[in-house]
Amino acid sequence: MTEKPRIAVVGAGAVGAYIGGYLSRDGNDVTLIDGWPANVDAINANGLTLSGLTEPECFNAPAKALHIADVQSLVRSRPIDIAIVSVKSYDTAWATAMIKDYLAPTGFVLSLQNCINEETIAGIVGWGRVAGCIAAKIAVEMTGPATVRRGVALGGNKHTVFRVGEPHGRITPRVQQLVTMLSSIDSARSTENLWGERWSKLCANAMGNGVSASTGFSSNEVAREPLTRRLQIKLAGEAIAVGQALGYALEEINKHPAEDWIAAASGDAKALAAVEASRLAQTKTTAEGSRPSMGQDIQKGRRTEIEQINGFIVEKAAEIGLEAPANAFLVEAVKQVERGLAEPSLDRVRDAPLGAIGV
Repeated sequence: MTEKPRIAVVGAGAVGAYIGGYLSRDGNDVTLIDGWPANVDAINANGLTLSGLTEPECFNAPAKALHIADVQSLVRSRPIDIAIVSVKSYDTAWATAMIKDYLAPTGFVLSLQNCINEETIAGIVGWGRVAGCIAAKIAVEMTGPATVRRGVALGGNKHTVFRVGEPHGRITPRVQQLVTMLSSIDSARSTENLWGERWSKLCANAMGNGVSASTGFSSNEVAREPLTRRLQIKLAGEAIAVGQALGYALEEINKHPAEDWIAAASGDAKALAAVEASRLAQTKTTAEGSRPSMGQDIQKGRRTEIEQINGFIVEKAAEIGLEAPANAFLVEAVKQVERGLAEPSLDRVRDAPLGAIGV
């Protein structure tokens, strides 16, 4: 019988704990690593408690965890075959360096994060030991130590949640292995277009995270308010234009092809109506009060990924001679709230540069 791979989940926050809970439940050899002592203690004492919108998603899974101060104890056990890095993007470098020495000779790092972090990881472990996974529309929130709630419906056959790929684009045995493992959680597939998938997810994050963080609105409140809904569309249009100029083959973003978002952001009435309608329709399958990760960060007084999401888009736009004024505006709005200089409010975005779709 082939021995199951040894898995380390570096970062047992909402996404890491959610994935780790399912993999542990399925009998995999999983060790979660986190810097929150109460979280580590709770996982070791009571396992991981996960919940969602349906009964099968609500369960407790036995699990084991290490505090980052105790990672050195891994030297006394079998090396790590798969290190799933699921920390905030600004923590990617040190988290990867921390786990590097405990990888098996054929072990590799899987980036299961927002933003585009594969290059950072490759700079530490080498390109041959990097794979990427996009988790699209997963909407999970850590509600307490070792407790995670999912606020949107399972993707199933309507929406593929996990997309796993190699930087070089070929479908390898390790990618197929990851798809099989993740399929027990929700819909999963391999992709030959990791970079296009990454930028497409970046666009989705750019239009949701910062708007929630700056206003204090939940995902549903952002969609229902005309000003924030139009701001989302403008943000997406700018981000998509930059991605296309960089040469990425973009995937469908929130149920619409890239061209629909650009047309809507430019003021095309038909495209704008269609995109707004789908934004409102999404509220029917999203739990009230559910927030994207950046909105959760503001609520909990944590640093956000605004510079790695919208700021990254602004930076890449400047490199190729484009501008992304709505994204640049949002970066500053979120920073004001993040630093405690302003309260989250609709006022933070009233002056956003919406161009032809202003309200």
